[in-house]
Formats: sequence, C-alpha cells, structure tokens
Amino acid sequence: MQINYPRLLADLRQLATFGQVGTGVHRLSFTSEDREARHWLLQRMTEAGLDAQIDGIGNVYGQTKGVNKAVLIGSHTDSVPKGGWLDGAMGVLYGLELARARLEAGDLTDLGIDVISFADEEGTYRALAGSLSFCGHLSEADFAATTNQLGKTLHAVLLEAGYAGRPRVTLDPSRHVAYLEGHIEQGPRLEVEGKKIGVVTGIVGIRRLQVTCTGQADHAGTTPMHLRKDAGSALIKYCHDLIRRFEQIRGANSVWNFGQVMFEPGAGNVVPSAARVLIEFRDATEATIDRMQAEIQAAVTTADGQGGVNVQATELIRVSPAEMDANLAALIETAARARGASTLRMPSGAGHDAMVLSRHVSTAMLFIPSIGGRSHDIAEDTDEADICLGIEVLADTVRALNQKA
Repeated sequence: MQINYPRLLADLRQLATFGQVGTGVHRLSFTSEDREARHWLLQRMTEAGLDAQIDGIGNVYGQTKGVNKAVLIGSHTDSVPKGGWLDGAMGVLYGLELARARLEAGDLTDLGIDVISFADEEGTYRALAGSLSFCGHLSEADFAATTNQLGKTLHAVLLEAGYAGRPRVTLDPSRHVAYLEGHIEQGPRLEVEGKKIGVVTGIVGIRRLQVTCTGQADHAGTTPMHLRKDAGSALIKYCHDLIRRFEQIRGANSVWNFGQVMFEPGAGNVVPSAARVLIEFRDATEATIDRMQAEIQAAVTTADGQGGVNVQATELIRVSPAEMDANLAALIETAARARGASTLRMPSGAGHDAMVLSRHVSTAMLFIPSIGGRSHDIAEDTDEADICLGIEVLADTVRALNQKA
C-alpha cells in the first residue's frame, strides 16, 4: 500500500470545513454540520470503492467488497463545542486512506479494510453511542430515553436526520479480525518526552458524581455566621477535604476534575440554600477508581450534618477501564521502531470508541503528538509530518496482520 499523503491531508482539511470555527470545528452530533460531514464521508467512501452506508444511528460504515475477513479502522467525526479539527476525524480518514491505498495496490488477496465513523462519540446525546450500538449495547428503547441537555431525545433527532428506521450495522466477529484506531494524543506526554508514537496499553475508567449540599437561604447581611445553614461554605469545605483525600490515595495516572459548581439562589446577598459540584475522576485500574469513590463517600459522611447542612453524593456516569490487545500493541511498537520512530507505552486518559470495541474484538490504538498537548479546543493541532508517520505505522501494522492471517 502506497499512502497518498497529499490526498490524506487534503481530506482532513476538507472535513474541517464542516462546522469550521477558526482553526477548529463546532460539529455537534446530528446538527446540520455533522450530517453534512457524514454525507461527505459517505461519498468519499463510495468513490474509494467501498460498499458504504449511513446506518440507523448515524454510523458511517464502508465495507471492502469481495472479502470475508477485514481489519476495521475508524474513530468519530463529531466534535465537542468549538473543538479541534483532528480529534477523531484523523482516525476515520486514516482508515479511508488505507482502504483506498489497498484497492489501488491491486493485490486483493489479503485482508480487507473496513472503515467506520461512529456517531456521537463525544456524548451530545450519549457518549460512545455509535460504538455501543455497533456492539449491540443500545436498543430502540434507549433511543427514546436518551436526551441532550435541552431534553430532545435521540429518537427524535434521528427522525429529523432521516436515519431512524434504517438497519444498524453491527460488529461481525466472523469478519472483523481486529479494530485499530489512530488518534492524536490530546495531551502533552509525547511532546514533553520527545516520543513520536504512543502505544496505548489501556483506556481509563471514568466516573462522575454530583455532590449536593442542602442548607437554608437567609439574608446574608442580617444572619449571624454561627446561625447560618450555609450550603455554599459547606461545599467549599467539602471540596478542600476531598482534594486532600485524593492526594493521599491517588495512583500514578489518577486525575480528577471539579467541572461545575452551582450555588442557589446565586445572589451575593443571600446565603446559599443549595450548592452542587460535579466531580469526575479517572484511572486505568478499577480498584483505584473504587478507592477514589470511597473517599468521596467518606468525605460526605464527615460533612453531612455539619453546620445544619445535609450532604449527599449521586453517581451519574460509570465507565470501566479497558485493556488494549497486547499482541496488537506489540505490532504497533515494532512497526514504529522499524521506521525509526521513538515510542512510549501509555494509557489513554480520554475515552474512545476503542474501549467499547475492546470487549468484543482484538483492539489497539496508537497516538501521535498534539502540539502543546492541546485538544478539545480550536487551538488543537499536530505537525503534518507526525500525521503522515502515524498512518505509515498503522499501515505497517495492517501488513503485519496480513502476514499472520
């Protein structure tokens, strides 16, 4: 397979015009920009000679014709609000370029390359929705129960997009021998450590909880401090205590985030009657995540009732860690080193469709550096030479799989 670098880069730039915002994209799932991008991708897959379709949840799937076995390569093309131009998109177009290069090579006796762009990876309605559907984890009832922040159901938006009622593509264990996903790192480790290829060992688990403090609203100027039931102060003290607890039990790659804080009624002259914080934490091992959640609850027990304020925690999201296939990871590492590229074995601190696929088929991911570690922002970027190196390493990995087939 001879990779056509100018064609790959041109396709990436063209895809970035759908929902373009400065140097990034605003392409939320099932918006007009997202649908236009999916139909453009469908056309590109068809032009490449793939048997392509958009399925009943919006997955864009291109299948190599005339083969019984194939490597599945893909990612997603939806974005976060005002996100980057490569996040997800690069992995999909890696697959498209590899499929084209295979067909152009003329030797069609080897494994086919199937390409997929999963719908709503970023979770406008439900995170990883497309890959969950592909692996048989979402039902039509789930579509009706899943909503965006405005309360619109996934079922309703699929009807508007014209996708509802179409057959949904599914993983075929007899056909799909492996799933490969190339991605920008979305963090600074490769750049800081001077490495060119990240060999992903696993994907972290994610949990998100809401901690709520309930007190009593009173006039902030007339109520003495010792007579207040101040939910806001209670929440601040709680968060301070929790940071201390996390620091004591964290793993080497543990991370956490206080992503949203809300006070009610939210006025400078009213003692808060309620205060809430969203806490998200991640680690590559379930045991460490369990310990972190236990500390959240222990901090709740300590804080509950202090100063007349009730405190409780509610779990909102639970995603288990996923391991990548060790044999596939070794193939990626060997392919990179054969090209003189330095490697780093590392976990992914972000969620990816690969974490869903890994429970059903041999799965691996490779990372390439993100300039400045930036991602989920319009400032996201990667050197073109690194983009080209990444697809060559992925191509060599596919060649190695052919030899083992």
